[in-house]
This record gives sequence, C-alpha cells and structure tokens, in this order.
Amino acid sequence: MRSQILLSLALLGGLGTASALAECNLADSGLEEAIIQKPELRGPEGRHMVRDLRHLRDTAFILWSYGRTDDCARVMGNIRELVSEPSMASMGGNDEDEADQQFAAREPMVRRGATEGHRDDVGATPLVAIAELSPGLRANEFIGSEVRSSDDRIIGEVRNVVFETKDHDGYAVIASGGFFIPGTDSIIAPIRFLKVSQERDVFFLPMPETEVKTIPLMPDQDYTWLSNTDWRSRNDALFEKPWH
Repeated sequence: MRSQILLSLALLGGLGTASALAECNLADSGLEEAIIQKPELRGPEGRHMVRDLRHLRDTAFILWSYGRTDDCARVMGNIRELVSEPSMASMGGNDEDEADQQFAAREPMVRRGATEGHRDDVGATPLVAIAELSPGLRANEFIGSEVRSSDDRIIGEVRNVVFETKDHDGYAVIASGGFFIPGTDSIIAPIRFLKVSQERDVFFLPMPETEVKTIPLMPDQDYTWLSNTDWRSRNDALFEKPWH
C-alpha cells in the first residue's frame, strides 16, 4: 500500500511538472497573437504597457533558466491575465504618492528596454547619430533598448554589442523575433549607421520596415561571421544609405 501511495504521489508530481512546463511556454503562439491583436498595445499610448510586458517576459525567462518552472508559469499566467483584461491601462492603484515612490525605485531598470518612440509627436526632436552623442553612449543604455525602423515601426531589441576593432566596425546585434520568441538569429547592424532619440531610449535603423524585413539574419550564438570580410561588406552596404 505504501509503495502504491508513493507511486501515486510521484505520478502526480510528474503531472504537475509537465503542467508547469506547458504553462511556462515563452513561445506561446496564442499569447503572441493576443498581444499583436490587442488594440490597446498599438500606437504611442500603449508603448509603456508593451515595455512592462517585456519586463515580465524577461522575468519569466530568468526564472525558467534557474529551473524555477512553477514560478515561471505563475509569471506567464499573470501576463495572460493582463493581456486578457479589457483595459490594462485602467488597472492598478491610484495613490499618486506611492506611485511616485515606486517609479523612482525602478527608474534605473526602465532605462533599459524603454520603448517610447516620439518621431510622430508634435515638436519631436531630431534623431542623433550615435557618433555625435556627448557624453558617449553607455552599454547599459544600449543593450536591451528597443530598435525601430525609420518609419517608426518596432523591429526588435538590442541583444548584444560587438565592439569596434582594427579588423571591423562595431555592431548592434538586434533580436528580431516575436514578442515572446527569443530566437537564435538576429539583424547585425553597423552601429555607425544607427541613430537614437535625444532621450537615448529608442534606436533607429536607416530604412523603413519593409526594407528591414529583407535583411538576412545571422546566428547570434556564435560570431564566426565576424571573420568573413565578404559577408561584412555585403551586410554593411545594406545599411549605408540616406535616411528615409
């Protein structure tokens, strides 16, 4: 009898683990589609909510990477609940003093992965070439930030940076997969051709979204393409063009 009880508990534990793994699915196509189709998340007014969902996504991934599958599943469940709400913007408290304190505490994190874009706003300031920034750009201002096309369409996030050497230019490794799909291939953009908002929170490629989609993606798990001079010349030429 005791062995049967232990076997039953083991089976239940296995089922629980399998269920948690299913819930902790960052490549959930149904959730991806729900986010894409949610009107509230489109346009400038929804960008802060998109940023918040990305932070939650990153939290779920970190928990999963440490084997905290149940905790990952709970975070993913919270994301699903938020997305299913008729209005995410109407949720939360309205205590302004408490909100100010919480916002101040999270400001350093917000600088990474910020998604605000203002190119179409009235009185929007011109974009700045990265080489013209003063003081210079810090790595924590760059990695994790959102990248947009010249027509202000979301392209992806800066996943990594390759520093300039005597052999090649510096490159931004831009993850271009879906919202929840990390992917293994990225756009490799020469940093010298990028521009940034004066707030340093969004970076821009020198071509519209339709052209960005034609750029070949490269594997970002290894960087053997860096030693391929012919490939670098072809790739860099795609970005060397007047701004649209």
